[in-house]
Amino acid sequence: MNKLTKLACLSLFLLFSASISSAAPKDYRYTTVPNDPLKARIYTLDNGLKVYMTVNKETPRIQTYIAVRVGGKNDPAETTGLAHYFEHLMFKGTTHFGTQNYEAERPLLDRIEQQFEVYRKTTDEAQRKAIYHVIDSLSYEASKYAIPNEYDKLMAAIGANGTNAYTSFDVTCYTEDIPSNQVENWAKIQADRFKNSIIRGFHTELETVYEEKNMSLTQDPRKVSETMLAALFPHHPYGTQTVLGTQDDLKNPSITNIKNYYKTWYVPNNMAICLSGDFNPDEMIATIDKYFGDMKPNPNLPKLTVKPETPITEPIVREVLGPDAESVTLAWRFPGSASKEYETLQIVSQIMNNGKAGLMDINLNQQQKVLGAYAYVYNLSDYCAFIMQGRTKEGQTLDEVKDLFLGEIAKLKSGDFDENMLQANINNFKKYQIQQLEYNSIRADMFVQSFVNGTDWTDEVTALERMSKLTKADIVAFANKYFTDSNYAIIYKKTGKDPNEKKISKPEITPIVMNRDAASNFLKEVQGSKVQPIEPVFIDYNKDMDQFAWNKDVPVLYKQNTTNDLFYLRYIFEMGNNNDKKLGTAAQYLRFLGTSDMTLEQLNSKFYGLACSFNVSPGDDRTYITLSGLNENLPQAIELFEKILADAQPDKTAYDNMVKNILKSRTDAKLNQMQNFIRLLTYAVYGKESATRNLLSTEELQNMNPSELTDRIHKLTSFKHRIMYYGPSSEQELTDVLNKYHKVPAQLQDIPAGKKFVMQPTPSNKVLIAPYEAKQIYMVQYSNRGEKFNPEVEPIRSLYNEYFGGGMNSIVFQEMRESRGLAYSAWAGIVTGGKVIYPYTVQTQIATQNDKMMDAIKTFNDIINNMPESEAAFKLAKEGIISRLRTDRIIKDNILWSYIYAQDMGMNVDKRIKQYNDVQKMTLQDVIGFQKKWMKDRTYTYCILGDKKELDMEALKTIAPIEELTQEEIFGY
Repeated sequence: MNKLTKLACLSLFLLFSASISSAAPKDYRYTTVPNDPLKARIYTLDNGLKVYMTVNKETPRIQTYIAVRVGGKNDPAETTGLAHYFEHLMFKGTTHFGTQNYEAERPLLDRIEQQFEVYRKTTDEAQRKAIYHVIDSLSYEASKYAIPNEYDKLMAAIGANGTNAYTSFDVTCYTEDIPSNQVENWAKIQADRFKNSIIRGFHTELETVYEEKNMSLTQDPRKVSETMLAALFPHHPYGTQTVLGTQDDLKNPSITNIKNYYKTWYVPNNMAICLSGDFNPDEMIATIDKYFGDMKPNPNLPKLTVKPETPITEPIVREVLGPDAESVTLAWRFPGSASKEYETLQIVSQIMNNGKAGLMDINLNQQQKVLGAYAYVYNLSDYCAFIMQGRTKEGQTLDEVKDLFLGEIAKLKSGDFDENMLQANINNFKKYQIQQLEYNSIRADMFVQSFVNGTDWTDEVTALERMSKLTKADIVAFANKYFTDSNYAIIYKKTGKDPNEKKISKPEITPIVMNRDAASNFLKEVQGSKVQPIEPVFIDYNKDMDQFAWNKDVPVLYKQNTTNDLFYLRYIFEMGNNNDKKLGTAAQYLRFLGTSDMTLEQLNSKFYGLACSFNVSPGDDRTYITLSGLNENLPQAIELFEKILADAQPDKTAYDNMVKNILKSRTDAKLNQMQNFIRLLTYAVYGKESATRNLLSTEELQNMNPSELTDRIHKLTSFKHRIMYYGPSSEQELTDVLNKYHKVPAQLQDIPAGKKFVMQPTPSNKVLIAPYEAKQIYMVQYSNRGEKFNPEVEPIRSLYNEYFGGGMNSIVFQEMRESRGLAYSAWAGIVTGGKVIYPYTVQTQIATQNDKMMDAIKTFNDIINNMPESEAAFKLAKEGIISRLRTDRIIKDNILWSYIYAQDMGMNVDKRIKQYNDVQKMTLQDVIGFQKKWMKDRTYTYCILGDKKELDMEALKTIAPIEELTQEEIFGY
C-alpha cells in the first residue's frame, strides 16, 4: 500500500472514529396518540421496560410510579400474602444501602432464611417457640450490620414526598413524588432497589404486616369484599385467596419463596415506570435507560392458568359476620377492565347511581327507601364486577333492600330511565377528566392502570368518544344480556362475632439495633451529589390573589383559573352547629327537598345535566355553601342554586323518614370501631361538653316542625358572609353573575353567638378506656398544658415533629415499627387546633395487638421523655423540610384556602417563609432543647379503645388511675 493510500485509509479511520465518539444521543422511539389530553409519550426499552410520560410544569415536582404487573393473584397457594410481604421488604435496602457490611451480614441472613423454612413446617408449639427464639437471636446479630430505614433516608435526602407502595390483586406499585432536579438520584436509587433488593429485618416487618391484617379483621367492608370475590370467582385467585393472606400463612412465611418470586416477577419486561410532572422527556428516558437498561428480562414469565369461571345460574348467597351495622351487597361478574364491556359498564353504573339523577338516587336515596345505597364498578384485570350496596332502615330487612335493588335493575333492563341521562353522563365524565388532569398523581396512575390491564393507550384516549355513541337501545340490550334474574351473588353482612378470627399471641422480639448514625457509602454519595438548586416560591397574598367587596360589604376572595373550565364558588359563614345545632340537620334535610315549582328529581336532573353540583356543609363554627362544575354553565347553575336556597319547600314525609334514618345511623355508629375511637378521643379532649355531643335529642327531632329547618336555609344568605371564587370568569363577569342571582338584604345580619367548648387540661395522668371487642386496641396519648399558638414556635415545632414523629425515618416509626414490630403505623407530635384560639396539644397514636398494649405505652413514654439523639437523623429531617419547601408550590384555589388558614391562625403572610428561613439555622441542640421544654415529663390522658377482657388491666393501673367509660358517655346518646 502506498503512502497516499495509507493516509487516505488513516483519514477514513479517524473520521469513522470521530463519528462514533461524537455520535448523536441514542434515538429513543416512542408512541403518541392524537388528541391525547396528557400528550403522553410511551417508550419500550430494549429489555422490555415500559416508560409512560406526561409533562406538567405547574410545579417543580414529578410523580413517579414504578408498577410491577404482579400481585395477590400470583401468590403461591401455600404462602398467600407473599406479594404484599415483598412490597414491605422492598423498603429494607439492597446489597449497597441499608447495610454497613453486606458480606458480614449475608451469612446471618442466610441462616435466618433456613430457620424460617424449618419454622413454617413445624407444628409443635414448643419447638416453634424454640426455633423463633433462634430466629430472634440471629436477627438481633444481623441488625448490628443493618441500617434500618436507609431507603427512607435516601428519599428524605432528595426531598421526596409520598414515599409508599401498594399491592392489589393485579399489581404492586411503588410511589414517590420527587423534586424535578433529583431525577438522576431517584433513578440511581430505584434501579439499585429493583436490581439488588435484600430481605432483612424480616421478623419485625412480619409483625407489622400481621398488625395490618389485624386491622382488617374489624373492617367489615373488606370482609364483605373478600366474600363477594370468593362467590363470584371460585376458580380464580381473586376469589380463592386474598391480598393480605391468611392468618396462618402470615405466621408461617417462606423467605425462599419470596426470593424466587422476586427473581421471577421483578424483571423489566414485567414493569412500567409512569411519570407526570416537570421534566424533559428526552433527558428523562436517557437517564432511565442509563440505570434500568441493564436489567435482565425474564423471557419465561409464568402465565396465570386458571379454570374459566362457569356461568352463574342461580343466586350465590353468602353471609359475613362482623361488628358493623347490617348491609347487603349484590354483585354481578363481568369481563375485565380491558374489555369493551367495561366501557359500557361505566355508563350503566352512572345510570344506576351518579349522586344526583341515577335510578338509585331518584328512587331509593332521595325517597329514603333505604338508609344509604350506591353502585359502582369493581375493576380488575381479568374480570370486573358490578356492585350494589346498601344499609337497612330501622325495621327493614336485608331481603327488602335486595328486592329494591333488583327492582332498579329491572327498570334498567326495561329502559325505564331518561335517555337524556346518556349525554349528561358524558358531560360529567368530561368534567371528571378535566379534574383528573389537574393532579400528577392521577395522571400517572392512568398509565399504571393501562399497563396493568394491558390496554392500548389509543383505546384509553378514545374511550369517551366511543362511550358517547352508546344509545339507550345499546344499554338496554347490554343490561338484558348481563343482568339475568339469577346470575348474581348476594352477601348478607350481619352484626355478630366472626368465628374465623384467631387469637395469636405476640412473639418475644428482641428490639433490633437501629444504627441511627450509620450511613452506607451509597447514601453518602447521594447526599454529596450536586444538583441545580430550585429556589422556593412563597405566596404574597397581596399579589397572588385578589380581594374586593361585592355589594359594598361582602368580601370576595378571587383567583382566576387560567388552566381549564372548572369553577368553585363558595359562600363562607362564620357560624355552624355551635351557633345553632339545628343547622346541620337543616343542611341534611335540604338534600330531600324540591322548590315551589320543581321537584327534587327535576332539580337534581337539571344540575346533573349542567355537570354542576352544590353542597351545604355546616361545621362546628363555619359553614360552606359550595357550587362547582363547568364554568360555561355557571349562570344557569347559580340561578338554580339560589332558587333552592331561597325556595326549598318543607316536606313532612321526607322529614319523618330523615329523622328515622338519623336515629338509625346513630345506633349504627356505635357498632363501628373508628367511630367509637373518634368519640373517645373527643371525650378526652373536651370532656362531657363537646361539639360532637351538641346534638338534637330524639325528642327534639321527633317534635320539630320541619319549617324550622327550611327557614334556616332561606335565611342563611341574610347573614354576613364571604364569597370565594376560583374559576375562569373575570372579576367583572363574576360580579355581574352575583349581581343578577345572589340575593341578599340591604343590611346583612350579624352572626349569632356560638356555644364555646373548652379543651380540657391534663394536670395529671389518667386512663380512659372505652369498650370495643377487637383483636387490636386503638390508643392515643393526649396532653394539654394550655400553651398558646405562637408563630415564633412554628419552625422548631415542624422540625421536631419531622425528626421525632413524622415519616418513616422518624424516631417513632423506627422504635415502634422497625425495632419492635408493635404496629402497622404509629405517630406522635405537637399539633395545633386549626385556629389561633386553640392551644397546642401533644398526641401519640397507635393501633396494636391487645397483648402489645403495655409495650406500646412504655416505649412511647420512654422515647418521648428520653428522645434518642442522632445527628444523622436530624440532618435528614432538616434537609427533607428544606428540600420540600424549595419545591412546594401552593397554586390555584389552594392559594385562597391558604389565605383563609393564615387568617384563622392570626397571620397575614405565608407561614412557610419563616419556616424556610429559620429551619436552615437550626441545630440538633435546638430540637433537644425544644424536647426538654415542651415534651419531657408531660402528663397524659391515655385513651384506649379495646376489650378489657383481653387487656392487662392490672399492668395498666401502674400507668395511671383508670376510668371506664360507656358508649353512652362517649357518644352522648
